[in-house]
Amino acid sequence: MKFLLITLITYTADPVTGIQLSPRDRFREVVDTAVLAEELGFDGYGVGERHERPFISSSPPVVLSNIAARTSRIRLFTAVTTLSLLDPVRAYEDYATLDNLSDGRLELIIGKGNGSAQRELFHVTPEDQWDRNAEGYELFRRLWREDKVTWSGQFRPDLVDAEVWPKPLQQPIRVWHGSATSRESVDLAARWGDPLFSANVTNPIEPYAELIEHYRQRWAHYGHNPAKAIVGAGTAGFYVAPTSQEALAVYRPVFEARQNLQLRLGLEPVFTTLEDFVERSSALVGSPEQVVDKVGRYHERFGHQVLHISADRDGLTPAQHRATLELFQSEVAPVLSKAIPDPHWLS
Repeated sequence: MKFLLITLITYTADPVTGIQLSPRDRFREVVDTAVLAEELGFDGYGVGERHERPFISSSPPVVLSNIAARTSRIRLFTAVTTLSLLDPVRAYEDYATLDNLSDGRLELIIGKGNGSAQRELFHVTPEDQWDRNAEGYELFRRLWREDKVTWSGQFRPDLVDAEVWPKPLQQPIRVWHGSATSRESVDLAARWGDPLFSANVTNPIEPYAELIEHYRQRWAHYGHNPAKAIVGAGTAGFYVAPTSQEALAVYRPVFEARQNLQLRLGLEPVFTTLEDFVERSSALVGSPEQVVDKVGRYHERFGHQVLHISADRDGLTPAQHRATLELFQSEVAPVLSKAIPDPHWLS
């Protein structure tokens, strides 16, 4: 099993201290955490893309380029690249450049994105966002693979023998499809024979397990080898400590602050108590043994081989944050890596 840290670069006050960093310092924190992730042996680091409050992750290629300059080994993920909002030609140029600058360490997770404010910003409607995502990805794939592209579609000007530079280092790049609740993303991934990354953060396990099963069914429907289907999955929260009692005590104010943020954003929390959150969500909060057991139970339903956890402190002190990541890498990751095979391209 492989392990990623992912951030959406939320821009809110620390839920425990109430202190809010400047945007400059928040970006520096993100980059410093990526450097720490490489130091501790994580396999990948992801930066999300959002174009609305409370996020400042509107430009993942820029952030990831800075991370590329500070690291040498760790894989660099987008989480997700919102192709429904972007011109696929411009997105290709940005990410082909980043792929060269990072020595071929880039992996994309694409998706249509969430949020009405960013749809309005880019004049995308709920009715056309899926078509935009699918069309944008079709063109993006061709740009990555072909020297000259002739293409016509619904949402951008036609191309005739178009050459787009620079050429990426990887031929081709690996593209994952991020899915929270939609069969559209799942079907698109299966159609192209691409890996799926389940968000797995908001609800109990059932809807995500159903989507992953649908992905495997559609994968077979499109004629792909079932053994080649790769699934990644996210987690709703993270804090591992030597004992479950310590984990719950430290994480409780973090959970309560998250609940308050959801309420301020007009969202109804799915899990109303910390205990329910730890029991029924994908959150990994507890002792190393409890975290290993929970990932194992999810793996029985998902068959996933890649796992992401939050890269953000979320109210932890810097010392607590480093300590929990170190504990994960020393006592959780080795056990899971031994029990769950790596994706087939790494075997």
